[in-house]
Amino acid sequence: MGSPEIKDISWGSMKVESGDTYKDCKTWPGGSRTWDWRETGTRHTPGIQPADLKEIIDMGIDVLIIGNGMEQKLGVPKETLDYVKGQSVESLVLQTEKAVEKYNSLVKGGRGRIGGIFHSTC
Repeated sequence: MGSPEIKDISWGSMKVESGDTYKDCKTWPGGSRTWDWRETGTRHTPGIQPADLKEIIDMGIDVLIIGNGMEQKLGVPKETLDYVKGQSVESLVLQTEKAVEKYNSLVKGGRGRIGGIFHSTC
C-alpha cells in the first residue's frame, strides 16, 4: 500500500487523498494523521524531535520528507536528522510547499516507502 498523496495545501490546512484535513500532519504507507505537537512538547525552537518521527519511521519507510513550515520557522536539529539516519532512513528537509511537491512526486513515482511530516503554518 502506498503513501497518501497530499491533494491541497494552504496556510494552516492540508488535505490528503483520503479526504482528511489537518493543520499539521504525518503520513506513511497506508495512512495519515494529525501531528499534534503537544504529544511530544515540540516547539518551533529547537524544533522537530526524534519522538515526533518515531511513529512514521516505525512504519518501515525508506524516505522521510520534512516540511519545516511555510516560512521555514520550524527547527530541525542535527540530533533529529542523526536519529533518522541512524534508522537507515533517507531524509530531506524543505519549505513545506516544496516538501509537499517532492513528497507527492516520490509517492506518484512509486519510489519506495515514503513518509512525511509537515507543518502548514510559519
